[in-house]
Amino acid sequence: MFTGIVEEVGKVREVRADRLTIKARLVLTDLKPGDSIAVNGACLTVARRGEDWFAVAVMPETIKRTNLSQLVSGDRVNLERALPLGGRLGGHFVQGHIDDVGRVLTLRREKEAIVMRFAAPPEVMRYIVEKGFIAVDGVSLTVTACDDAFFDVSLVKYTRENTNLGEKRSGDLVNLEVDILAKYIEKFTQERTSKASITAELLATYDYKP
Repeated sequence: MFTGIVEEVGKVREVRADRLTIKARLVLTDLKPGDSIAVNGACLTVARRGEDWFAVAVMPETIKRTNLSQLVSGDRVNLERALPLGGRLGGHFVQGHIDDVGRVLTLRREKEAIVMRFAAPPEVMRYIVEKGFIAVDGVSLTVTACDDAFFDVSLVKYTRENTNLGEKRSGDLVNLEVDILAKYIEKFTQERTSKASITAELLATYDYKP
């Protein structure tokens, strides 16, 4: 489990078909093989580590679902270690299970903030609501506006300077993870509706005679 609060921006050192090596500093403090770490929001397992780097295994499913396949040596990536027991939840509950990728549409300045608009597939947009949570490349953000095919977020200066979102440009791909609570609510609502419908149909079949 993660929070969407990026701890450090690492730099890609080497890219292989099944492994990613990243240069870092802060997250290496207590990182060891077997630990989970979010790389651009994708939960990966540490395979090896050195004095100033760590390597993670990358599965085919991860490649299909994320923008990690677009990475090249020198790219900067958002890093967050798993939330420790009793740790502060500064963002929102983030699983590190990427739902799909989105694309940067536009960037516009709004006083001291930058408003970024993203296009996302319908399977993702159905869970996005205004003032709701969304994780973009592992960064916990609040949706400021949305439509059927896009959503906006507002980036303050601190977020732009301490994540890789400040480097994004129109056309760039980003990893998206919707709020898991939205999925649970949808499932619960569908089950309740389904049961109610079945009950009504069954009652209609009874030949009730007082």
